[in-house]
Amino acid sequence: MEQEMRLNKFLSDAGVCSRREADRLVEAGRVFVDGKPAVQGQKVTGNQRIEIDHKPIKKEEEKVLLAFNKPRGVVCTTSKKDKDNIVEYINYGKRIYPIGRLDKDSEGLILLTNQGELVDKILRGSNFHEKEYIVTVNKKITPDFLRVMGSGVPILDTMTRPCEIEQIGPRTFRIILTQGLNRQIRRMCEYLDYRVVELERVRVMNIRLGRLKTGTYRKIVGKELEELLSLL
Repeated sequence: MEQEMRLNKFLSDAGVCSRREADRLVEAGRVFVDGKPAVQGQKVTGNQRIEIDHKPIKKEEEKVLLAFNKPRGVVCTTSKKDKDNIVEYINYGKRIYPIGRLDKDSEGLILLTNQGELVDKILRGSNFHEKEYIVTVNKKITPDFLRVMGSGVPILDTMTRPCEIEQIGPRTFRIILTQGLNRQIRRMCEYLDYRVVELERVRVMNIRLGRLKTGTYRKIVGKELEELLSLL
């Protein structure tokens, strides 16, 4: 007898989306099991006909993890309604989706995968995973700016976690965050009356942007992948 698993895990393992996103699709009435609308927490087997928007879902066998140097203007969404969506830009040939987000106006490293479990582990805020950025602002950086940014800033009804920050130019700094609040760095700077001019993510955990050219991607394999999985 085929083993049962939760529908959101099935969709996650199939490379469709994360478990959380799967729950949202079910809630929106877009998921069907053997022709009937799916319900939250439903268990399924691989023998059943599972569809999203009436398109059948097949389990993806090859596990994919890519590092992509996102250009400005590309949007971190899988929605085809957005003509600048990241999935169509990369045009990988297999179903993949971004791990988290990078603002449309920001550039640099973003990971894409078809492994829902990986997405959930990397994005879980309680894991304090590091993300490193190089940021240029509109005016000269002061010692006070660095001190306040590093100790925590009140944004979005919370206080940002203390973080590492280092000035590397008159208007440029390097910052390492362990949380991913919406437009966090831009909001932190705005609180201190600074405006972000350029923002590039250069590292996620042990994965570095390195010399990857803008608009190109590489597969994460070998020791780099092993180290990432051990960190998780």
